[in-house]
Amino acid sequence: MQDFDAIVIGSGIGGLVAGSMLSRYGKRVLVCESHTIAGGAAHSFSRGGFHFDSGPSFYCGLSDSQSLNPLRQVLNVLEESIAVIAYDPLGHYHFPEGSLPVYANARNYLDAVAKFTPQGAIELQQFQQNLLVLYEALRGIPALALRSDWQLIPVLLSRYSPALLKLLPSLGAIASSAGTLMDRDVRDPWVRRLIDLECFLLSGLKAHETVAPEIAFMIGERSRVAIEYPVGGSGAIVDALVRGLQRWGGKLRLGTPVEQILVESGKTAGIRLQNGEIIRAPIVISNATVWDTYTKLLRPEDLPASYRKTALSVPAVDSFMHLHLGIKAEKLEGLTGHHVVVHDSKIDITVPGNTCMISIPTVWDKTLAPPGHHAIHAYTLEPYAGWEYGGGYQEKKQGRSQSLFKALEKIIPDLRSRIVLESIGTPLTHARYLRRYQGTYGPAIAAGKGTFPGPQTPVKGLYRVGDSTMPGIGVPAVAASGILCANTLVNSDVTAQFL
Repeated sequence: MQDFDAIVIGSGIGGLVAGSMLSRYGKRVLVCESHTIAGGAAHSFSRGGFHFDSGPSFYCGLSDSQSLNPLRQVLNVLEESIAVIAYDPLGHYHFPEGSLPVYANARNYLDAVAKFTPQGAIELQQFQQNLLVLYEALRGIPALALRSDWQLIPVLLSRYSPALLKLLPSLGAIASSAGTLMDRDVRDPWVRRLIDLECFLLSGLKAHETVAPEIAFMIGERSRVAIEYPVGGSGAIVDALVRGLQRWGGKLRLGTPVEQILVESGKTAGIRLQNGEIIRAPIVISNATVWDTYTKLLRPEDLPASYRKTALSVPAVDSFMHLHLGIKAEKLEGLTGHHVVVHDSKIDITVPGNTCMISIPTVWDKTLAPPGHHAIHAYTLEPYAGWEYGGGYQEKKQGRSQSLFKALEKIIPDLRSRIVLESIGTPLTHARYLRRYQGTYGPAIAAGKGTFPGPQTPVKGLYRVGDSTMPGIGVPAVAASGILCANTLVNSDVTAQFL
């Protein structure tokens, strides 16, 4: 007898979406999470009265029931909601030559760019307009309708024929990179760097390596729906998904590391936990990375050798240095919540330490810190290679985090005198708590040089979700991966009632 219909390994956004959607579809689901906190890279944690996000901090369309954001669509199906705080501007990009306020309002944003480069603003407007055409073409088919098998075709033909016709003129753009569209419209070097930066913030890759629909979604959503921060931080989103999972009968076990996916006669049979417990299910969904799934959770003989070799050859985006700070907030009125600092314009934005991302969510949600204080999360890319615990580790942590401190000092010059709590994370920290291969941000699959795989694997009954699968990196994308997987595992007539 099977213990469950499906087991999900990992409670990241992709895993929670897949698990909660399957529960909503009437399946018996268990989600196993190795950490004591749910959420994977999106989990929140508390220390000394401060509440910190561990990863994503930028969200839009969470409160609009008509939003294209797949996460919002999932919450609708689960009958869950979260409280949010809307804001504008989004924040600031800080370059050596000046700071650019980033507005959700497209006109205000272009006016701000025009102060740096009038001609560049004109070119950027055309670039964004072309992306909005793509966005409008894509929005006719909701993420909730998607699946990764043959049943997608009749669903699209029967329900979304007008949207498919509208998509036809944009097929070339769908398959191209944001850089290809940029080359067509933008000559100004300053704006080209700006577009590269926005793509990098989204995918970890620059414009020529980022697929056009991904940046089109970001531009479209931030200009058409509210830019918001969830009250309680990213953990509030995780809590809503967990509530949805449990509301519809799914179960979550924390502190439950999985040792192996059991494969018998070429089919998944369940999992074995590190404590030796065996749990049976015909379907196993891995929210672990492709590298962790295929090298740690499966035996080499469980996969075709050529498939395994190809899958594991995918390059990985670097890991991170993380800086979480609690600071005194007096006389910091007018502070905005998001900042990106580029230290040196002559150095590539992808060079570790050169581009630093900063989130100060207590600008909007004061409950995340003790009264009179701010909680700060800053991070920058950092290679995993060369990091090891032992002698010199603490000194290296301090040294490699200095670019983050310097970035923050551009926003808060007297930062160091305000610090009451400090925590520095390295690629080893990222790998340890998130159980991610080399602490990576995700696969570095460049547009035109490969595609993210769907949820299916060569092992019958084994599926994957998360940022190693279609459609890729980022919260909306990993939520969509969970939808794709869950929908593929049930008949289209089951999903149709929720569209």
